[in-house]
Amino acid sequence: MADFDAIYEEEEEHEGTLEETYVTLVPDPVVVRGAGNMTVFGLSNRFDAEFPNGLVSRVAPEEFKATVMRVNTVLKKTLPVNVRWLFCGCVCCCCTLGCSLWPVICLSKRTQHSIDKLLEWENTYLYHKLGLHWRLAKQRCVYHPP
Repeated sequence: MADFDAIYEEEEEHEGTLEETYVTLVPDPVVVRGAGNMTVFGLSNRFDAEFPNGLVSRVAPEEFKATVMRVNTVLKKTLPVNVRWLFCGCVCCCCTLGCSLWPVICLSKRTQHSIDKLLEWENTYLYHKLGLHWRLAKQRCVYHPP
């Protein structure tokens, strides 16, 4: 005779539903590559304001262009100073045992920090509201000889 007052766990039915995994789809990042020459420390000297196809219907072309122009303005102001200090540092390198190159390294880091702060401001006031995030990232350049 069956035990009517006994409680049995039914693990077999619930195990199948607990093992379901959820997959979130993340779109591929849109990469805006530098359009100018590379500097000594791997930073491009300008970026192209051409609107990428991956941002269509996500951000206005005018807003994208304004952001790229702001980044280019920061680069235009800071890179000539970095080149002058690099030249002076190379000339005096033998006498100072390489210490004359430290200002160039500091100025390069300051340039990257300025661009990071600019992009952080842009993200806070515009792009995060649209579900986007800008950041400065280094990528390896692959040289293919002709």
